[in-house]
Parts: sequence; C-alpha cells; structure tokens
Amino acid sequence: MLAGLGRAMLGGVGLDGVGQPRAARRGAGLFGSGRIRVRFVPTDLLSAFQGGADWVGSARVTTGLTGAILLGASLIGPTPARAECAGRIIATGVMEAPVCVPSDPGRLAVLDPWLTLGSLLDLGVTVQAVPLAGLQGTDLPDRLASQGVTDLGSPMEPSLERLVAVQPDLIIGSSYMHGRIRPMLARIAPTLLIDQMGWQDQLLLLAEATGRLPDARRALDDYAARAATIRARLPEELTLSVLRVAPLGFQVYLDGPGAYGPYAVLADAGVRRTEYETATDGTMLKRPDWEGLSALTGDILFYTVVAGLDPAGDDRLAAETLANPLWQALPAVRAGRAYRVDRATWMGFDGLDAAHRVLDTVERHLLGGS
Repeated sequence: MLAGLGRAMLGGVGLDGVGQPRAARRGAGLFGSGRIRVRFVPTDLLSAFQGGADWVGSARVTTGLTGAILLGASLIGPTPARAECAGRIIATGVMEAPVCVPSDPGRLAVLDPWLTLGSLLDLGVTVQAVPLAGLQGTDLPDRLASQGVTDLGSPMEPSLERLVAVQPDLIIGSSYMHGRIRPMLARIAPTLLIDQMGWQDQLLLLAEATGRLPDARRALDDYAARAATIRARLPEELTLSVLRVAPLGFQVYLDGPGAYGPYAVLADAGVRRTEYETATDGTMLKRPDWEGLSALTGDILFYTVVAGLDPAGDDRLAAETLANPLWQALPAVRAGRAYRVDRATWMGFDGLDAAHRVLDTVERHLLGGS
C-alpha cells in the first residue's frame, strides 16, 4: 500500500459513505424502492444515514455575503480552457470536461467527505477544507479540525463563504451533489466535479489530478494481488449473504455490474453470493421485507446496522432485529455464523483503505483468520 497513506496520516481512521479491471464501473449507491438500477448514483452514505430513505442531491445557494464575495471572485474569470492550461488537463470523468487543474495544488477544498476525501487521504494528500457534517461516527472530524482543516458544513450545502475564505487553488466535489453550483465554484478556483465511477477509477483520476499516479497504480496492484490470494484460498462451495438493517427495512446490496464499493471488493476476492443476491444487469440493491429474508441462504451472513446519521441508535435497532424469530430462522444465524460488520466500511466505503478492511473481514470470517 501507499507509504504513509492518508489513514496513517490520520491515525488509521475510516469513514462512515464508490473497481479493479472487472469492477471498475461499479458505483456508489442511491436508494429507491424495489430493485434499483444505476443511472447516476451518489455516494452511498447520503442515503445510508437517512434510514434508507431516498435522496436527491441539491445545494442551497445563499445570498448576502456569499453573493458579494462571489461577485468579487467572478473577476478572476472561469477555469482556463485546454489551450490556456498551464497545469494538468483532466479530460474525462468530470463535469464539463476538459478541466484544467494546477500542476501542484497546495490548497485543496474537498466537498465530498466520503469517497473523494478517503481516496485523497489514501494518496497522502493534505486538504484544507471539507464538510465535517458528513463524518459523524468517527473521530476523523476532530483529527481534521486539530490540523486546522476548515469545516464547510454540510456536504449537500457547503458554505460558500467559508470556501472563499480558504482561498483554495483546487476544489474537488461530485457532479451529482454539486453540479448546480459549479458556475459559482469555478469562480472561486478550478473545480473538478467527478462523475459516478468505480472506486478504483476514481482513485486513479484523483491521483492524476494531484500528480500521484505511480503511487496509486502500485497501491492498486498490491490490492489486486491480495484479493487474488484470497480468491485462490476460498472454498468453492462457500456462500455469503450480506444485509443492511435500517429503520425503514432491509437492503441487500447485490453482486453484479452495479455493485457498490464493498460488494465489488467481495467479487474481486472471489466471494460467492446467493442467487438472490446476484444481478447480471446494473441493479444495485433489493429491499426484502421480513418474509423475504428467507432468500438469504448463505452459509455465512454479514450484516451492518445503520439507524441514522448518529450511530447512537444502532445497537437498539440491532437488538430489536436479532430478537425477531424470522431473523433467528436464517440458516447462518442458526449455525452461529452471522457477523455484524462495521458501518464505517460497509455503508461509508471511502476507497482503498476501506477495500483492505473488507478483505480483512473476509479473511477473518471466511478463511478463519488464517
């Protein structure tokens, strides 16, 4: 892995919020009802922490001071076109490509505190501003704040006043969350709004934008080698079921072309899911009811519990769920092979470090820690 990865920089912290050659197009998640097909999909955390409710990205544009500051910032002019670029050109995978970015960005503002922030930290990039409101449930906000990182507030409604005050030389966000305010962001600094893509593709794009491509490629090679080693050791007949428990019901994230980050990692490691949990199209998830849980026939069950943005309610929701006779009837539960996995990794997947945590869990529970 990268020397001094962002997690080492921040004490090995993961976040609560999207593969390798065959999983490179696997995305993040936006929840709806029934079977969900991927068209554009934001980071899974946005919906995960609303108890399974659907969410459509928006950003509020404030007036007053923001308007006055942005009017002044507008004198700077738009991001240079390709012919005028003195830095790097990002030609694909971003809104309004091509986008010119500085050759050595020194003051970075990140509007997506999940996959984008996690991937940048994996690359060892220092950030100056990020919306800390999206990071509840970890000690990362305190660590970032102690380093003098400016809190931009909400990921969906970042504070433009604070952003201007940071004086960034590059802004990185997501096209689905921040596309509506791109014209204003681009008046503040060159703005890279990333389209939905697989987590490995996004890591490479961010590495290109920050001049760290060789390091990123080496780290992904190490990841692929580790996944291949696990794949070679897994018993062929072993199956895994995975479930998210939420206040409004259950969600089963599928193995297939539209798999969300951690489930793409499972596929890379050769983990077999049940027929119910496998898709051949872009379907990302299913929403079974209590009776529908009987389709989760895997030899082993991983489940994660997310009661809301604040993890304080998770344990109570877990206790209520596990006490239900229908839960106790699941094959893996009866066999004593049901394991609760952490929400930070499985519902807030934030890149390379999270991918290795998924592999850690596979080794521990599917390979017996060997």
